[in-house]
Amino acid sequence: IAGRLLDITTSLQVPLIFKASYDKANRTSIGSYRGPGLEKGLEILKEVRERYALPILTDIHCRYEVEAVSEVADVIQIPAFLSRQTDLVLEAARTMKVINLKKGQFMAPWDMKNAIEKALSTGNERILVTERGVSFGYNNLVVDFRAFPILRSFGYPVIFDVTHSLQQPGGLGRVSGGQRHFIPDLARAGVAAGVDGLFMEVHPHPDKAPCDGPNSIALDGLPRLLEVLKEIDGLIKASLESWGV
Repeated sequence: IAGRLLDITTSLQVPLIFKASYDKANRTSIGSYRGPGLEKGLEILKEVRERYALPILTDIHCRYEVEAVSEVADVIQIPAFLSRQTDLVLEAARTMKVINLKKGQFMAPWDMKNAIEKALSTGNERILVTERGVSFGYNNLVVDFRAFPILRSFGYPVIFDVTHSLQQPGGLGRVSGGQRHFIPDLARAGVAAGVDGLFMEVHPHPDKAPCDGPNSIALDGLPRLLEVLKEIDGLIKASLESWGV
């Protein structure tokens, strides 16, 4: 998958950071697939990084994981559910790696300023902020596009997690559901709103993915979508430049 993504993004001149998880510690049920674990998972990510010369992003869930992860990952991600966990944010930020703070589904966009300040308190200014939707009733998320200019006002790049915004947490009972048919719509809207990057779950066969399949885009469908998104991005940036923004 990493090799195919690299081919696609290189041909379109789109920067790529490869993300995968060694452990999905926040699965819906005890029987849900979590991943290969810390040691084996980091071995795989290290191999991807070295073979394809790709920067690696992965998420942490416990403070004790930070040291090992920092030896492999270029970007350390704080999961949305843990975005207010002060000790975890501080431990990650002290590595001086790029830190991706995912906004909690339970948080207003302006509340992320506090998470940013926690990371900044360590002297680390290498920060990304990611929007991934807000809890909206039963097994549903919604994206408030007003969040993007609010988050950008803090002065750090804003990423839009398109596919997790279409997740339906616990929607299938013991696993989460999703609405992947809306991925192109939200992705286009996010780029038009001026985000700095997109986060998307990609799988060769989403229906067979061990996790996040219902909200993943098929790998073969990615090139055309990126072509459209790149056109929108160019149009928006040209418009903003002409307005002096």
